[in-house]
Amino acid sequence: MPKLKTKSGVKKRFRLTGSGKVSMHPSFKRHNLRKRSQKMKRKARGSTIMAEVDARIIKRFLHVR
Repeated sequence: MPKLKTKSGVKKRFRLTGSGKVSMHPSFKRHNLRKRSQKMKRKARGSTIMAEVDARIIKRFLHVR
C-alpha cells in the first residue's frame, strides 16, 4: 500500500503543540472588519487551542495519532 499524503493546506494553517493539541488562528479577520464588533475582533487576536472534536479531524489530515 502506498504512503498517504498529508493535506498541504492543513500543514500551513495549523500547528501541533508539545502536548498534542492543535493550535490555530481564529477566522474572520481579513476584511469587512467595520461590521464586526470590537469584542469579536479583540477575541480573534493571536492563536487559540482548537476544540478536541475538531482537532481529531485535523490530526487525521496530518496522519498523527
